[in-house]
Amino acid sequence: MLPTLAKYWGYKQFRLGQEAIIRSIIEGRDTLALMPTGGGKSITYQLPTLARDGLCIVITPLIALMKDQVDRLRKMGIAATAIHSGLSYTQIDIALDNCVYGDMKFLYIAPERLATEAFRLRVQRMKVSLMAVDEAHCISQWGYDFRPSYLRIAEIRRMLPDVPVLALTASATELVAKDIMHHLGFAQPNIIRSSFARPNLSYAVRHTDDKNEQLLRVIENVAGSGIVYMRSREGCEQLAETLRTQGISASFYHAGLPHTERAIRQEEWTQGKVRVMVATNAFGMGIDKADVRFVVHYTMCDSLESYYQEAGRAGRDGVRSYAVLLSSSDDEGKITKRFDAEFPPLDEIKSIYDKVCDYLQIAVGDGQYASLIFNIHDFCRREHIYVGKVRAALNLLEQNGYMTLTEEMENPARIIFCISRDDLYRIRVGNYDMDQVIRTLLRLYNGVFTEFRAIDEHAIATNSGYTVEKVKEILKRMWQMRIIRYVPSNTSPMLFMDEERLPSKDLYISPDTYLHRKRLMQERFSNMLNYARCDTECRSVTLQRYFGDTEATPCGVCDVCLARKRQQKDDASLCQEILSLLGEESLSTRELCHKMKHNPERVATIIDKMLTEGKISATISGKLIIIE
Repeated sequence: MLPTLAKYWGYKQFRLGQEAIIRSIIEGRDTLALMPTGGGKSITYQLPTLARDGLCIVITPLIALMKDQVDRLRKMGIAATAIHSGLSYTQIDIALDNCVYGDMKFLYIAPERLATEAFRLRVQRMKVSLMAVDEAHCISQWGYDFRPSYLRIAEIRRMLPDVPVLALTASATELVAKDIMHHLGFAQPNIIRSSFARPNLSYAVRHTDDKNEQLLRVIENVAGSGIVYMRSREGCEQLAETLRTQGISASFYHAGLPHTERAIRQEEWTQGKVRVMVATNAFGMGIDKADVRFVVHYTMCDSLESYYQEAGRAGRDGVRSYAVLLSSSDDEGKITKRFDAEFPPLDEIKSIYDKVCDYLQIAVGDGQYASLIFNIHDFCRREHIYVGKVRAALNLLEQNGYMTLTEEMENPARIIFCISRDDLYRIRVGNYDMDQVIRTLLRLYNGVFTEFRAIDEHAIATNSGYTVEKVKEILKRMWQMRIIRYVPSNTSPMLFMDEERLPSKDLYISPDTYLHRKRLMQERFSNMLNYARCDTECRSVTLQRYFGDTEATPCGVCDVCLARKRQQKDDASLCQEILSLLGEESLSTRELCHKMKHNPERVATIIDKMLTEGKISATISGKLIIIE
């Protein structure tokens, strides 16, 4: 294994936990690997796949991660491909055929694509050696990010009964871990748990009503680059401007920026041209920057799972780094308000479902497995609905198996004919250019009269003899003539219909599930608040114990541990001062307090401790003396 590790990755040894996972996979055992963010989980399925024949199917909901991994593998000379909602049918067919007939080693696929007939027919003909399930907590209804599309993995497992599965997650409690193994049909329980301790990461909570002042202190006192997480887009822009007025090189990043602009900003930050990135949680996936020295949360996360993942983007190179949570007196009220918005009433969810389907022009009974461009901000503007409420409704609709809003991606052009085939023949007469493009469309694509189909403008140009620009011009003209509906290639989120559109009266969102998930979310909010409030237990121990590590030991570098060290040092100093005074004469507690000029309660506490430890004793008259 080490020669393969050195050949492809240039490492001389494995990180903690990696080798045990790889050995388990090579032995053919179903394995649940609990690894912290930045723990090098991709190597745990990539290396065993390279060490033997066959293909590895990697199931992940993160399209940006798919693209990043495929690009990296190809640069290493390893054949890899990805399938997601942003590809045309032709591109998907080619990718699947390459997995059946070619020498493909890795197929990355989004969970919603597992249900399609194209994949199910091909997968049984592939030589699959391993199935890797990334973000495996998404399969558990007890998890913080449950996705019903993950439940289809069990069906694929039944098609590949002899193929071992590796489930990977950085955030699973004991209950979630058991649920993952159950849904993935593990032959027997097999959990390999890497330590969630990050010895080089110093966690801290700063209680303040002047968050800007505390943030500036962190930036001024910690050298190197950092991330500041905020909840709102407007807040990111305003705070980045505030930092720039203080002479700090800062930029902002959120999903409202154009794709190209986001890519440029991330690149500038990664290369060190910008020191501080103020961002929403849209920033983080696929970041390849090991020397992030600090991550500051300006606003509180919804859960410890989210906090651990985002804070964990600091210090991946092993050098001392800082994860700071800024907490103000009104945070609890804001979280409560946010929590209420996460669970709109069931009748509002049904109303939003209907409005979304109408916006996308999906008729009742249609739309199953369709992938449609969905601009949530345009939708909210048209319908005058708060975007947070729509996201919450879509999240609950996804959890109940109706529709899935994917992350932003590059989308191919799409068309659908607005007229019948007979009417089309009448319109085509006398327009040679349009006739040529229509012939090409009908030859290359099926189903264009019944549903939106992804098209490749370059392929149409090649087959019709026109330039790509000319093809786009003709398609736009046909759009203006209402012959087709044409959506040019673009970059935006997609909405995937897991089921056909139902009448809202038939839409069923289980009240029990709804209420149970509400209680779980409430519990997660509560754990996050408790983390912020607690100043007696090591931050790292709190996080490790939350993820099931019962043997966690204090880190010694978080704010709580450092405060305890300072307290112990101060206590030792007070103790020495008391012994020095009692060495001169016996004194009562009152007399000691008067002479020492420290907080009397503090002095009394130290005296009690010294009495208990047997360092001093009290005489009948109440005087304190040193025990020789």
